[in-house]
Amino acid sequence: MRRRTYYINVVQKAMDEQKAVKTLKDIVIRFSGDSGDGMQLTGTIFSDLSAMTGNTISTFPDFPAEIRAPQGTLSGVSGYQVQIGSRTVRTPGELADILVAMNPAALKVSVKHLKRDSIIIIDTDSFTANDLKKAEFKTEEPFEELGLKTQQVIPAPISSIVKEGLKDFGLDAKSALRCKNMFALGLICWICDRPLGPAEQFLDRKFGKKPQLRDANIASLNHGFDFGANTHATASIFRIETQKPVPGRYLDINGNKATAYGLIAAAEQAGLELFLGSYPITPATDILHELAKHKALGVKTVQAEDEIAGICTAIGASFAGDLAVTTTSGPGLALKSEALGLAVMAELPLVLVDVQRGGPSTGLPTKSEQTDLMQALYGRNGEAPLPVLAATTPDTCFSAAYWAAKLAIEHMTPVILLTDTFVANGSSAWRIPNFHELPTIEPNYVSKLPEGVAEVWRPYYRNEETKVRYWAVPGTPGFEHRLGGLEKNYTTSAISTDAANHALMVKTRQEKVDYIANDLPLLEVEGDEDAELLIVGWGGTYGHLYEATHKVRERGHKIAHLHFSFINPLPKNAAEILLRYKKVLIAEQNTGMFARYLRGLIPGFNPRQYNEVTGQPFVLSHLVDSFIQLIEE
Repeated sequence: MRRRTYYINVVQKAMDEQKAVKTLKDIVIRFSGDSGDGMQLTGTIFSDLSAMTGNTISTFPDFPAEIRAPQGTLSGVSGYQVQIGSRTVRTPGELADILVAMNPAALKVSVKHLKRDSIIIIDTDSFTANDLKKAEFKTEEPFEELGLKTQQVIPAPISSIVKEGLKDFGLDAKSALRCKNMFALGLICWICDRPLGPAEQFLDRKFGKKPQLRDANIASLNHGFDFGANTHATASIFRIETQKPVPGRYLDINGNKATAYGLIAAAEQAGLELFLGSYPITPATDILHELAKHKALGVKTVQAEDEIAGICTAIGASFAGDLAVTTTSGPGLALKSEALGLAVMAELPLVLVDVQRGGPSTGLPTKSEQTDLMQALYGRNGEAPLPVLAATTPDTCFSAAYWAAKLAIEHMTPVILLTDTFVANGSSAWRIPNFHELPTIEPNYVSKLPEGVAEVWRPYYRNEETKVRYWAVPGTPGFEHRLGGLEKNYTTSAISTDAANHALMVKTRQEKVDYIANDLPLLEVEGDEDAELLIVGWGGTYGHLYEATHKVRERGHKIAHLHFSFINPLPKNAAEILLRYKKVLIAEQNTGMFARYLRGLIPGFNPRQYNEVTGQPFVLSHLVDSFIQLIEE
């Protein structure tokens, strides 16, 4: 097994041979192949290497539309794009500087993501006439057919080299070929001046119980690095500048894992056990997988048979005194709506994490869109208001989950946290916070009842200012009670069908949610105070809108950016900011849900809209062009 000294020797040899070294501020790399080619693993390891080197990263795992699509077909292409840089990177980049295309289908699907002067690495063994036919090429000249005339192509017989290099490892042909992604990773590491040591350590941890696979993957990794060094694969080695990070402990984390950690931290801060009841649904399943690993922290998980069972177990756990959570995606949220209404009426703390995906019904389960806002706000029978939050980046999923739990516990209400496929599967470097610096979480237990009230307490006795009912955990002496889905009398908590009482209870539940605005941080505008245009967004579009507004400012225009994480209720200064600007544009990955919502809340507010429903993140250049056009009107 080669070690880091080998890497140093190779790099030194390359330098001695007067290889040019280009220092860059950032670079975008895209790995693309069949769903079984290991592109997600390759991209993840390379991202980790870059983060450890001192670069900032933003990733976009682009899963195939059909996970079980026939090998080599367009619908089965799996992509992973990462931007690494010396400054704070907020998007995975628009166009790739380097593309790894493991077959013709990967090349064809990825061509729209390439710069004119990009580098393309291909496995020549996978570019046979049959492979070209499966990828729907009409000729045997794929590069000419796609108009790729300015790109540098690095042809490498990856499959052949891998099979030959691993012939003494005792693997069958299929298992050996599965290591070709590590060959590609090794080649990229050589091109981008990345050490192999951390990658070897990762593979050692991943395949430690299978030494044969571990050694084969590490060998392929080194073979790819050797290929680059020995063939002088590119005219230059790329070195990406690094920045001095803020002191602390960092973790390369994706949004789903950050969400899980935020929930664990909230339960610990509140002094509660964490319960998750969920049906596994793409792309939310990884939250269940992650939380199931942490029984030592008092986490309890139930993998339910369906969506309704998942939320109902969580409601039961909430009544029993746990921080209860259920996770889902769009179609699952629809199925949970009746039980969610029960949680609203029972006024129990519950966090529902909805990882949004493209389309109605089964739709596009691996693609990202902001599809569920209206369903989150209004998708229940009757008047059933509840707080709605949205995470903005993979790392902010931690704080969003923490805040969702805090609001649920302190205000005795179910809360919906919206993430989406882009932030849930994407990753970024996350600075692990000091637990003691996190906001406090104080459950509204019956122990906080005003003096003399305990004797006349009823389940719906509430704080008259906040409208929050007091939480009597079953087993608390003197506070025996039961709840249900039928309307209760405001004073006695007995079942009631009185019209006036129903109106009062509806009004009270709305006031309780409205009061939460007093506990929310105020909005802050990024950009020019005297901006000609205000760009408004919410949730996972933050990075693209931030980058777009900065590019517009670099071209000499005055523009500002306002982004929402707290959606219901809105922060208290929302209306004042939105009405301050002459031109306001709301950009969303839907047909204008947030725009319609704000128009209904703020009299006289009439924003412009920018909407896409492509199942893909915003295209940065399209945003910039649209913003400038609106400014110049």
